[in-house]
Amino acid sequence: MIEARNITKSTKEGVPILKGISFKVEKGEFVGILGPSGAGKTLTMRCLNGLTQPTTGEVVFTDHRNHAINLTRSQGKELRRARQQIGVIFQGFNLVKRLSAIDNVLIGQLGNINWLRSLFYGFTDREALLALETLEKVKVAHLAHRTVGSLSGGEMQRVAIARAMYQQPAIMLADEPIANLDPSNARKIMQLLKPLAEEMPIIGVFHQPEIITEFCTRIIAIKDGRVVRDGGNGLTRAEMLDIYGAEWSEMEAHRPRETPPTENPLHQAPSAPGRGLRPLPA
Repeated sequence: MIEARNITKSTKEGVPILKGISFKVEKGEFVGILGPSGAGKTLTMRCLNGLTQPTTGEVVFTDHRNHAINLTRSQGKELRRARQQIGVIFQGFNLVKRLSAIDNVLIGQLGNINWLRSLFYGFTDREALLALETLEKVKVAHLAHRTVGSLSGGEMQRVAIARAMYQQPAIMLADEPIANLDPSNARKIMQLLKPLAEEMPIIGVFHQPEIITEFCTRIIAIKDGRVVRDGGNGLTRAEMLDIYGAEWSEMEAHRPRETPPTENPLHQAPSAPGRGLRPLPA
């Protein structure tokens, strides 16, 4: 479980960016955070994993042993131990492209082994087997010994998810994990993430409202540094217009549209229900 308690964040000049963000996320929840550009979504995520210190307020994280840890007050070893239990998936994958997929998964544990082993990448056979099993869970075990630089974007994101899973975190944070993927691969990644919420809370920042309404159990909207919506996964166009303003019109203009039917027998059949992007209800 993780809870943000009225967190604020201002620039060095005193300009407020986050203006009292509060929410609690528990096991079984797959929470999607959305909002316009510059709303404070990524900054909120950085506060949740202890990378950024809020100006005021606090973030409380409950670890595997059910110990509540105040991330805004923790320092040094205590903070590092807490962050080792927070899995993070990045938009840009953050993988070492010259290393193999399995090596990238293994280095996710560098912070949990002694300095000598980490210096020489000294992993045991058991650790390597667990890494391979984790790659199997995200359906890329056959790519275990391929260098990451030779993989597709969707494959790299699967490796990144496996690396986060290998850490056996108590919570998973995903900062725009499908932003660089086409709709098909984005859907596959969401299909991998959703079942993980039964094991740990998952919080993700997304820019695809049609996808998060399908896969997330709860949607939090942030606008101008404040939570303006926190509820179920049903979103209407009216709500999206209220959240995004003029930016919503541009998002709609760039949304893929279904190709109209044609008499040409070579025309590709429409996608089956549940595939592609679904329109939001009015």
